[in-house]
Amino acid sequence: MPRTTTPDGIDIAYQVQGEGAGAGAVPLVLLAGQANNHRWWDGVREDFHADRSTITLDYRGTGQSDKPDTPYSTELFAQDVIAVLNDLGIDRADVYGTSMGGRVAQQLAARYPDRVRALVLGCTSPGGPHAVERTGEVRRSLVQTGPGAARRALLELMYTPAWLEANPGPYRTLGDPGMPAHAQRRHLVASNEHDAWHLLPDIDAPALIVHGSDDLLNPAANAPLLAGRIPGARLHMIPGARHAYFEEFRVVASPLVLDFLTSFP
Repeated sequence: MPRTTTPDGIDIAYQVQGEGAGAGAVPLVLLAGQANNHRWWDGVREDFHADRSTITLDYRGTGQSDKPDTPYSTELFAQDVIAVLNDLGIDRADVYGTSMGGRVAQQLAARYPDRVRALVLGCTSPGGPHAVERTGEVRRSLVQTGPGAARRALLELMYTPAWLEANPGPYRTLGDPGMPAHAQRRHLVASNEHDAWHLLPDIDAPALIVHGSDDLLNPAANAPLLAGRIPGARLHMIPGARHAYFEEFRVVASPLVLDFLTSFP
């Protein structure tokens, strides 16, 4: 697995798959959710390979990357993405981030505008005081102490009951099981402390906001906030979808994203 070293000395593992439509095709960076490695995308990344090569990375603290017990932030994760692009010799890429990956993508597009051609933000939020937070009931469900209760609650926030019944697993979106406890805490803090509200108007890349209408984990009300804050952004809500819309509703979501990305020369 290829690796690169960040300016602060952290080894980041990354993965490149697919050949796309040829040498001139812009690669697509896929950014996973909080406390997850690149396996988050295993169920859908092949949907993009007829048109693009895809690039993923294991965030610091996850997968095969280093796991320092030092402060993490979405801005720092964005710098890690830039280190990967530099290592690959890629000047510009399209970026699709979901959940915390969408927060990292906001940082990328705002702070490195010359490196992001087009942007897709999925099931994410601007963070900070302007964001719509999950309810207390949802928060309490995720810290239940009964055997398997918190995991079941998370599954039901990610997927609809019908999908869970038809798909018994394994599930790729419930966190990296190999993460040490300190890295899990650092990821949680990084996501919770994200606040890009003041940066969003600076994003000049074409942007698409995608969200499931029934998402309670990252409330769907955040989608129009992002769309209204990023100049010219488009908004698409997927009816009936929960947090992991990109996997359960892939027949809708993946073509939607590809149509958007290929609408720009």
